[in-house]
Amino acid sequence: MFPSSSQFNFYFPVENAGAETVSEFLLAFPELQAKNLAYLMATPHEGKGKVKNSIVALPIEAANPKDMPPALTFYSVSLPKGLAEGDSFTLDVLAVFTHALRPVPEQITQADIQLVVYQESAYYLSPYAVKVQSLSVKLPDPKIESYTKLENTKVHGSEIKYGPYENLPAFSYSPIVVHFESNQPFAIAQELVREIEISHWGNVQVTEHYKLIHGGAQSKGEFSRLDFQARPNIRGASAFRYLVANLPPRAHSVYYRDEIGNISTSHLRGDSKKTELLIEPRYPMFGGWRTAFTIGYSLPLRDFLYELEGKRFLNITFSSPVVELAIDTLIVKVVLPEGSCDISVAAPFPVKQWQETKISHLDIDGRPVVVLQKTNVVPEHNQYFQVYYKFNRLSMLREPLMLVSGFFFLFVACIVYMHADISISKSSASYLAKQQWEEVQAAIQQVQNIISRCLATHDKLEASLRDLSRTGDVQACKTARKAADGLLKELSKELKPLLAFLQSSPSAAQVLPKVEELVAKERELQEKVMVKHSTVVDGYEKKSGARDIENRVALQQQKLIALRQEVDDLLEFIDEI
Repeated sequence: MFPSSSQFNFYFPVENAGAETVSEFLLAFPELQAKNLAYLMATPHEGKGKVKNSIVALPIEAANPKDMPPALTFYSVSLPKGLAEGDSFTLDVLAVFTHALRPVPEQITQADIQLVVYQESAYYLSPYAVKVQSLSVKLPDPKIESYTKLENTKVHGSEIKYGPYENLPAFSYSPIVVHFESNQPFAIAQELVREIEISHWGNVQVTEHYKLIHGGAQSKGEFSRLDFQARPNIRGASAFRYLVANLPPRAHSVYYRDEIGNISTSHLRGDSKKTELLIEPRYPMFGGWRTAFTIGYSLPLRDFLYELEGKRFLNITFSSPVVELAIDTLIVKVVLPEGSCDISVAAPFPVKQWQETKISHLDIDGRPVVVLQKTNVVPEHNQYFQVYYKFNRLSMLREPLMLVSGFFFLFVACIVYMHADISISKSSASYLAKQQWEEVQAAIQQVQNIISRCLATHDKLEASLRDLSRTGDVQACKTARKAADGLLKELSKELKPLLAFLQSSPSAAQVLPKVEELVAKERELQEKVMVKHSTVVDGYEKKSGARDIENRVALQQQKLIALRQEVDDLLEFIDEI
């Protein structure tokens, strides 16, 4: 008996006491118990001490016999041969149930131990009369809180024996309840998605996405990691800290991660028989706590892919490699290479199946995906299943040829680009217009430079007037005036051809009015600067007072400031164009 599932091993020596030949044997389960029935198998009994050959399971199917209690679910086991009157046959039946244990109490603190209840009948619920029957309940822990005491009840360590009981009528029932301690992992995968991707280049990639919950007693109160690390067997007895996954022996490239990233708290060791992965979640799992993680690993193709009668088939295990894990919903996706056809599945038990398509790198039509779904999965379901398909060997060349072709056309395109002349023709209208506009821009830039030099000359004349007011040297001021006159005349000569070019160029039609306005304003500013300069020098020569000179040029100074601002604004406007 395990926390996530409970196994029933039945030993049935069957004898036909009637006159008619019997070819089937009925198994009965209560309706509530039948809902959690995950696995059922019947085999002929080999006998103790005999070497067991390959076991051939007997066919089992759901049955609905007449005149039977409606609260029971029946299954019919087909016997290898019919039993005549007085004939006997012995068979073994294995039944596995999930959610058979119920935590009581349902909520516990971090320091509490976990107690569970198991309910069963001391008498096997059989539609047949039973001559002799006994029941043995094997618990995972010998610490038993209480159990139902009936006649012929014995306890040996972690095993409780009921019986033997003789001459029981059909459908005999005697309920028993066992309340015991169980701190083993109640690991339940609410959903597991296994993706098995086949690559004919020598690899089988397996990716498993788990959504895990601790299905035991719900944790209540606060959690103290300090207490847990100090005394994990006392302050966290009901939690589980790790799980074990038995991977195939030659598994490699193993990883273990969740949404945050890689989880380093895992250990991998292997031998010739198996590869064992110790999985430790980021935090200890208490009752009701959940976690989600992903396991991935690669397998050698030759160990799992075979050929038979013109078909290839994958032979791999169906369920999770994690030990003692019950799964509510298991989805297995087998991703076949692109171009696979004539697909079929052979599974050892009923599964729901359909097909999808997965688009991956370098795919054209997508890869066919066989999807198998089963609920209520237990470790006994981890059996081999087969996926058969046909595949043309030439299809393996598709992706390499696509890569080669892609690089070839890329190199050809680069060669063509490097040797092709894609420049604009010098005789085209767009090229000529661009060239003319560049010439206009160059001319405007020269005009701006000349105007800036004129303004710098004006500033020098103003500076000579300030020196005059400080030193009274009239002769030095006149010398500065003479030099400025010569420079301004040279700049005026340089402007004339530039203006003539702009006036003759159609491309300058938009900016020409502003350039002409700029030149006119600068000339006006130049004239007023000269007038002001002459007025101040004359005043000093006539020995006029400083205040009298300032009053005479005050009006002129105001006009100079306004004109200078207009010239600066025009320069800025033309520069933006």
